[in-house]
Parts: sequence; C-alpha cells; structure tokens
Amino acid sequence: MALVIDSAIASESRDTFPRQHARTQRFTLGEPRDLVVSPDGHRVVFARSRGGSDPVNCLWVTDVGKGREDLVADPAELLGGALTDDLPPEERARRERAREGASGVTTFATDQAVTVAAFALAGRLFGAGLLTRRSREIPVPGPVFDPRPDPLGRRIAYVSGRELRVAELDGSWRTVVAEPGDPDTVSWGSADFIAAEEMNRQRGYWWSPTGHAIAACRVDVASVPVWHIANPADPGQPPAAIRYPAAGTTNPEVTLHVCPLDGEAPIEVVWDRVRYPYLAKVNWTAHGLTLVVQSRDQRDLQMLHAEPDTGTTTIVFEDHDDAWVELVPGTGAMVAPDTVVMCADRDGSRRLLVGGEVVSPADVQVRAVVSADAERVIVTGNPVDDASVQHVYRWTPSGFEALTAGLGINTAVASGGLIAIRSATIAEPGGRWRLADGYQLRHEAERPLVRPNVTFAIHTADVPATAVLLPHDHDGSPLPVLLDPYGGPHAQRVVRSHNAHLTSQWFADQGFAVVVADGRGTPGRGTAYERAVHHDLAVGVLDDQVAALRAAAERHPELDLGRVAIRGWSFGGYLAALAVLRRPDVFHAAIAGAPVTEWRLYDTHYTERYLGDPTEQPDVYDANSLLPLAVDLRRPLLLVHGLADDNVVAAHSLQLSQALLAAGKPHELLALVGVTHMTPQEVVAENLLLHQLDFLRRSLDLGS
Repeated sequence: MALVIDSAIASESRDTFPRQHARTQRFTLGEPRDLVVSPDGHRVVFARSRGGSDPVNCLWVTDVGKGREDLVADPAELLGGALTDDLPPEERARRERAREGASGVTTFATDQAVTVAAFALAGRLFGAGLLTRRSREIPVPGPVFDPRPDPLGRRIAYVSGRELRVAELDGSWRTVVAEPGDPDTVSWGSADFIAAEEMNRQRGYWWSPTGHAIAACRVDVASVPVWHIANPADPGQPPAAIRYPAAGTTNPEVTLHVCPLDGEAPIEVVWDRVRYPYLAKVNWTAHGLTLVVQSRDQRDLQMLHAEPDTGTTTIVFEDHDDAWVELVPGTGAMVAPDTVVMCADRDGSRRLLVGGEVVSPADVQVRAVVSADAERVIVTGNPVDDASVQHVYRWTPSGFEALTAGLGINTAVASGGLIAIRSATIAEPGGRWRLADGYQLRHEAERPLVRPNVTFAIHTADVPATAVLLPHDHDGSPLPVLLDPYGGPHAQRVVRSHNAHLTSQWFADQGFAVVVADGRGTPGRGTAYERAVHHDLAVGVLDDQVAALRAAAERHPELDLGRVAIRGWSFGGYLAALAVLRRPDVFHAAIAGAPVTEWRLYDTHYTERYLGDPTEQPDVYDANSLLPLAVDLRRPLLLVHGLADDNVVAAHSLQLSQALLAAGKPHELLALVGVTHMTPQEVVAENLLLHQLDFLRRSLDLGS
C-alpha cells in the first residue's frame, strides 16, 4: 500500500511535515543527482525527477553556457507508461546498499567522451545519444543489471544473473564470462555484499581504455553462512536465503580476471589473497590497471599495478596503521606511468598524496578525491578544526587551494576544465549545482514546511561539535530534551546544511529542545578522533553525548535535564538503547531504530575494523554488546525494526527484546513488515515519525 498525493493539489494548509517528508523521500526528489561532466567541459549529464513529489528520475543533459536542460530519457515514455517495481534481485540489492528510494533512471553510465549513456529500466537495456538527445531500447535478453558502454561507445556490457555479457548496439549479444563449471554460488561482474555495503565499491567490472577487454570480479559465496529472512505476516511465503558474512565468519572469495573480448580465456590477476583478501578498489585508466587490496584486519593496504596480459602485479603504494587504514573514495588510480593518487593519514590528518608525496596541508582533512590527472586533483575536505563545513579544493603542481569558502557543505564533480559545485547552507533548503558563468541547474525539490532554528557549538577538547534546535519563538520556559544523534563512524549530523536538520526541527516544534552531537569516531576531526573508538564503540561515544548535553544546558538554560530522551537509527539506534541501559540517571526514554544490539551479528568488514575478530577478542565484543545490559533497563525503550532488513537484521532487536523479557523488563517493540534498513514507504515513513512523537510524550509524561 502506498500513499499517493498529487503534488499539484497538495497544499501547505492540509499538509504536514511528516507527510511531506515521506512523500518527497526526505526532500531528495526533484534535485539534480549523479552528475557526469564531459572531458571537453561542454556537457553535463544528470538524473532528476520532474518535481519534489515525483519519485521517477529522468535523464537530462545540458550544454554548458547555453542555459537549457534537455530531456534525454523519460522512463514512462520508454516503458509505454508501464512503470513497474519488477526489478532484478541484483538491482534491488544495489538500491538497498546505496539507500536508493527513487525509481526510473537511478543510475547510468557513459562512454569516455560522454556522448552516449546506458541505463536499465525494469530489467531492460536502454541506450541514449547525448548529442541527439534520443533514447531507445536495445533488445537483449535480460534481466539487465549495471549496463556500461565501452570507453569508445561501440558496445555495452551488462550483468544478467550470474553472467557478464556484452551487447552490440543492434541488440546482438554474447556472454563474456560465466564458466560452464561454475556452481550456482558463483557470479561474474557484480559487487559482493561487503564491497557494496562497506567499501563503497558498487560495481564488479571495468572496461579497458580501448574497449578490448574487461576486468571482472568473480565472487564465490559458497563458504559464506546462509541466513534466512522471513515475512511473519505471510506464513505461506518461504523465507529468503541470504549469504551474510557476520563478524568472525567466512567472507566470499573474490578474484579479479582480465577477460579479452577476442574469445581468449580470462586471465586471473594474482596477488597475495591470503594476506589481502579484500578487493577494495579497481581502476583501469590509460596509464594502467590498478587495484587496492586490504588485509582482513584492515591494518595494511596495498595498491597494485597489474599487467593485463599476464595477471602479474607489482606494489606501487603501501600503507599501515595500528588501528586501521581508511578507504578514501576516489583514490587508487594511476594518472601517469609512475604517478598514483592516494590518501593516507599523516601527521594527525588525512592527506592527499600524488606520486607518494604529501601535497595537502595538515590542517585539512581530505574526505574524497573527486577527479584526478597528472596536472590537477580535485578533492573535498574540511578544516580539521571545524568538521561542520566541507569545501572543494584543487591541487596543481603550483600548490593546494580552496575553491569554496563560507559556512556550508560543498561537493563537486569535475572533468576537463569544468568543475560543477553543489553548495548547501543553513539558510536555503537543499543544494544548488552551479556550473560555468554562474549557471545553476534547475532545482525542483519541494520547500520544507519547517526551517531550522539552530545554533552550533564547534568541538573543543572536552565537548564534541553540537547543534541545538529550539522551537520557533520559544518564550524561554523549560523544555524537555531530545538527543538526536547518529554518533558513530562514517556519518555526521552536525553540519551546516538546511536539510540535515529538518526532522530534528520538527521534533523541536512539537515542544522539545533537540540536541545533536558528533562524538568521537565521527569523521572530519582527524586521525586520533576517528580512531578513538578502536575496540570501544560504547563507553566513549556515550560519554560524548552526555558531555554535549550538559554543555548545551549551560548555554541554553531552558533545557530541562529532568526530562531527557534520545532517538536514533542504525548506529544511532544502538547508541540510544545503550544510553538508557547504561545511563538511566541522564536519559529517561529512548527510541532505538534498527539498532545493532550484538556486534557478532554484524558484518565482517565494518565490525572487525573497530572491534577486531570475535574469535580472538570475545571480551571486546561482550563489552560492546547490549544483550548483557538487558537486566539494567529502568526507563521506557521503544525498539523499531524492519523485518526485511538484510543489513542490520531484525534478530538484533528480537534478541534484545527476548533478553529484556527474560529479565522482566517492560519495553515496546514495533516490527515493520516488509521494511528494510531504510524506510522509503510513504505510509511507514510518515506514521513512524508520529508514533515516535506519541512514545516520547507518553514516556516523558508530556500529555498530548
């Protein structure tokens, strides 16, 4: 069931923020996304829906400087109006890993010159001429997943089931690789769960620069434990079997092979897979085929150059850290025969390295590499002393410079001489993409019904970065407090962006003072701050939330510390449950959404990075588990979990609920039927906010 509202007739007078927030998929619909810039800097291709309530993305192209955006592909037209959610399982998994809630053209790929594009709709293959502005179906047998044109735009590779195929533009096709003897646990050309969920590697094959060969992953999940996800609401439906590599168990076997298109046998790329089992990145540029591999404990990393004709590899970069080596998006490519672009932690912050030389200053924490060649590297990063902002920087042989300034969150795409920059600020909703000569791409997202009333406190030695949101026009009377953190690795909440604070502000407008804090382990503040959670995801992160709460109360005397609640999702859900279990003296109620409650049930790459191997360090896992704390619950706790979640499986909340019941501890459990780790369903997303508000009012005795 879905709630459908025509945006043309919806009005603010009968709309509500929870409904709008759900309908607009958190105000992401209608905003340009997935930008690709042509190497000559003349064209920008992107996806965008037609409006803020339209979940169907179309494909668009604009000629820079002309100020006109042309529609290239309309999914409704291409499918004859038969829009469907009948997607290949690989595409459903990709969308879950990418937290993708939209439909239509949700991903696309182009040739090197950005003259043609390929994309899949309903498991069918489509191609687009970006110069002619026309699209058509290419009739190949499906289902089609992850189609990608070769660099010269002559043919399109795609994955179908466990096979990697290549299609000609006339619709003829052939299988590139799927060995006849492969068992049904083997697939070619797709990313495995760990790579997609934790390594930011969403793809499993790469064209050679000339289009004569493809480097493809072979993934064998035979040794990965089988878990089952059932739908209790439909007992006649069999449970879905998934391969889930939980901490301390076996990962899939991932190898890389160069597959010539002339019919020759695939050539395996050889490296020490016993020492470095994780294949984190692959790049194939005109200067060589490279791969980045990681040890199981993630303390060691190698970048390797591979010879496509033999599969032999040589080390071109190595790094070690006593805690873990961070994987930085966009790194790992060769930009000249003897020059690689990497990032590494040096002198307390994450630095850009070009050809092995550190070229960024120590007071900038590099977050991602946007584009790179021998003469120019574009990165995003932030001043180490203020992670609430993010800027775009450029390195050239003459130096390292900032391209953006002010208080905001900036990201970019770049190619040739064009750098397209997206800027988001507190003052304006969403983000605006600006191209050359001040031209901005159209932004069709809805304007939110709430606006943040927020003040920031930058982190100090003792208190993390904090945002406090109060009701508009508050009279200064005491307010119950709601902490609204994520609070863990790889995510921030205290950022100077309007949309980041909309849900928190809605809770504030219901009569709360909302406190958001980015404690130790969150990114941006340098090496030591990120690694302060090594072997401890519980004590330090919770202490930081308490410190932020008390510091906020000193600055805002209206905060009533006798009525304090906390809510969170995923790691934030873990933190919320942890708060009422360990610090009932501070926290009086908690909402834990999709929480990790027992780290032995979470995946290898994430969990072992922070807590080590549970077979070798069981005491570390025991110290970070919520299950032994069940006997200590004295405050109201609401557990919320999607029963179809294949990332943080529902067993986490169910096992904690079981332990609480065994200990005689009353609590509430809200099971969401058919819901995964994200909540894209409009009815679920809207009513979940309302249910949380009701729980907070009941638990803190606030009335209706």
